Amino acid sequence: MKVLVIGSGGREHALVRKLKESPRLTKLWCAPGNGGIARDAECVDIKAADIPGVVAFAKSNGVDLVVVAPDDPLAAGMVDALEAEGIRAFGPHKAAAQIEASKVFSKNLMKKYNIPTAGYQVFTEPEAALAEIRRENSYPVVIKADGLALGKGVVIAQDYAQAEQAVRAMMEDKIFGESGSRIVLEEFLTGPEVSVLAFTDGKCVRPMVSSKDHKRALDNDEGANTGGMGTISPNPFYDDETARVCMETIFLPTIHAMNAEGRPFKGCLYFGLMLTPKGPRVIEYNARFGDPETQVVLPRLESDLLDIMEAVIDGRLEEQEIQWSPQAAACVVMASGGYPAQYKKGIAISGLSKDGQVPGATVYHAGTALHGEEFVTNGGRVLGVTATGETLEQALEKAYRAVSGIHFEGAHYRRDIGKIQKV
Repeated sequence: MKVLVIGSGGREHALVRKLKESPRLTKLWCAPGNGGIARDAECVDIKAADIPGVVAFAKSNGVDLVVVAPDDPLAAGMVDALEAEGIRAFGPHKAAAQIEASKVFSKNLMKKYNIPTAGYQVFTEPEAALAEIRRENSYPVVIKADGLALGKGVVIAQDYAQAEQAVRAMMEDKIFGESGSRIVLEEFLTGPEVSVLAFTDGKCVRPMVSSKDHKRALDNDEGANTGGMGTISPNPFYDDETARVCMETIFLPTIHAMNAEGRPFKGCLYFGLMLTPKGPRVIEYNARFGDPETQVVLPRLESDLLDIMEAVIDGRLEEQEIQWSPQAAACVVMASGGYPAQYKKGIAISGLSKDGQVPGATVYHAGTALHGEEFVTNGGRVLGVTATGETLEQALEKAYRAVSGIHFEGAHYRRDIGKIQKV
């Protein structure tokens, strides 16, 4: 099979490396890819959001399967466009991708179908939102931009000044463009967070192994929200009983709700959960593999990812065997100095082999480019250094040992990934 992966980050590198394991794979492209991905697949100079370009390439190169990984092309209808030309694609249709593309849609869906989530209100005017915040006078308050915002459209305001700044930045200054035209004010929940990715063909739901993302830029969960500074799998807070409750009250009801709305979801559905004292609650949905969760989940997958993706497309996921390694996995993200704010690009990276790897760990490239034979930084999150072990402690020790051998000017990473106190 000839396969094209869409995207350019660490998640896409993890997908590329797992797809490479399939004996059925004969050719692998990635559009646009990055420096590290170029060592594992042929990179194509087509932007991830260029739907006509992707369709044209897939047709002219006889691509058998397109894996659409990022949120923007899914929300814009890339899967619909590919299928209209008879090209098989993994990922939800545009109508189903709304579950991530609009926070308002997803919150209203959960309310309508009694899927447990935080209480919320929707606002289209900043003054009305601010009046409600003053009336409630309860902090912290969660403020979310309605649309896609590179994983950064959520602010947890500790007081009115922070809340006002966030509301005005989203709705008046348009820091997220039209994504902030509507906002959601949400009840603040407490408890451990869990990420559960699930394969679904719109009928059957097959959850993957659990993981935990570390969103804040600095140790001790301090600093700005990022796209994710590291992950571990399994999540120590997610036990078999919690998994059973989530399947009954969240996973299956979500799939049924989407079917009832005429938006059947096929692909990878990501459940961002919080385990509150009153039970699991949905914090967010993503319509695709999470980043950097994929970098610890896929290394534990022992089955053929290509077979699973085809079973999803064909609606026969229930028949598909999916096996997972009992080992633990840990990923430490090495980021550019200044991320998630301003940062430089083009800084030389040392300590990597010519394939962009290090002994004892897997390096997923998120923001790199190749200058000749040299890897240089080309993004905020640069590398996801991942290791597996019999225990989480072993996996973390191996990952951090690998990180210590990689260098670039201004590199920063959290030193407390996986150091989670039981709540």
